[in-house]
Amino acid sequence: MKTPFNLRWILAGLVWWPALALGQGLPEPVTDADYRPVDLDEAKLGQLLFYDPILSGNRTVACATCHHPDFATGDGVSLSFGDGGAGLGPDRVADADNMPEERIPRNAPALFNLGAHEFTVLFHDGRLEVDPDRPGGLRTPMDADMIVGFASALSAQTMFPVLSRDEMAGSHRENDVARAVRQGVITGTGGAWDLIARRVAAVPEYATRFSAIYPHVAGPEDIAFTDISNAIAAFMEHEWRSDSAPFDAVLRGEAELDGPQQAGLDLFYGAARCSTCHLGPFLTDHGFHAMGAPQIGPGKSASFEDHDRDEGRFRVTGDPADLYAFRTPSLRNVALTAPYGHAGAHRDLAAFVAAHADPVAGIKAYTTDQAVLPVFEAEDFVVMRDPEQVAAILGAVRAPAVKLSPGEVAEIVAFLETLTDPVAVKGRLGVPETVPSGLPVPR
Repeated sequence: MKTPFNLRWILAGLVWWPALALGQGLPEPVTDADYRPVDLDEAKLGQLLFYDPILSGNRTVACATCHHPDFATGDGVSLSFGDGGAGLGPDRVADADNMPEERIPRNAPALFNLGAHEFTVLFHDGRLEVDPDRPGGLRTPMDADMIVGFASALSAQTMFPVLSRDEMAGSHRENDVARAVRQGVITGTGGAWDLIARRVAAVPEYATRFSAIYPHVAGPEDIAFTDISNAIAAFMEHEWRSDSAPFDAVLRGEAELDGPQQAGLDLFYGAARCSTCHLGPFLTDHGFHAMGAPQIGPGKSASFEDHDRDEGRFRVTGDPADLYAFRTPSLRNVALTAPYGHAGAHRDLAAFVAAHADPVAGIKAYTTDQAVLPVFEAEDFVVMRDPEQVAAILGAVRAPAVKLSPGEVAEIVAFLETLTDPVAVKGRLGVPETVPSGLPVPR
């Protein structure tokens, strides 16, 4: 007779307790109550918009260009090209006929489980988060100019890539959306968001679909950018909900791990201290931590600044304690979401785990050939060649180093592979054959 799952835990307490006491313990299983409800018709509309380049300034880049299911909702490279790029994933290159000004400064994050209630802070630096005291209930870079009507933080997040020159807007010399952004005209009639909304509203199929789904849309003129964002968010919430991985079966008492996977779980929730930050059902505390991740690429700076640093959360709060701190990512499907880190500096999960556990050793051993970077002649990785900058990154680290043997790293990776969810990775609606604008679908 098989020992009941809960009783096995009690009987194994002498083995489990010392390990779990160092971490946070296994979370409760995920349930429907953890997610916002999704209207399927709204999600289907969002699917078309997600894959439609009509939202970009030059009509060449879609949300899916950098967040594609073929690359586990990322793009498979460290720092890609948005506007000015051609191709998809690791095959994307700078377009010789429309050269990008620089790479996108941060790695494209995965999109799994963003419909869960607990995801209230978004972007690597958390510059968008739920805040009931702010306009529309959100704190964003728009501050007091933030408009209302976004159904969630995820919905609001979609409005920022379309304003970024290097992601979707393009150059002000090339299109009306980018010119509006350059002039600082974002909201209101003739603002960047309104210009995009009018493009979408001018497509008859979109106009019909919006009117059928949103009661306040009586005609094309009533379609707002918030409606577009809400539909895209509904699609992402439906498409990439991830709660049917082997790890979920363990949490529900339906399966057991063994061998390297179990050993890796013991390390993750024990001596390796991974669960100190990667806790809860989605394996994130949604907090910000300086972990000494290498800084490659153009960095994140304001238009008037001339440096290659990315100071992370500090750029949002101005608090020196937040220097080089970045949001703890969820680890769902992490075995498929390489490269890793806010700049995608590591292509290999095992190498990243080892470097993450011991940042000083990781930085000293780091070389940029560990990244996945399409060729770009304008590149200059000055930060990693500057001892003072590297020292500043490492000086911000507060977590104690954890020494892991190669075998222990392999065991942790084996456990992380149990977080892969075939249903979520494949997606539920898939990639549409065509979109209403008639523009090419990224595939």
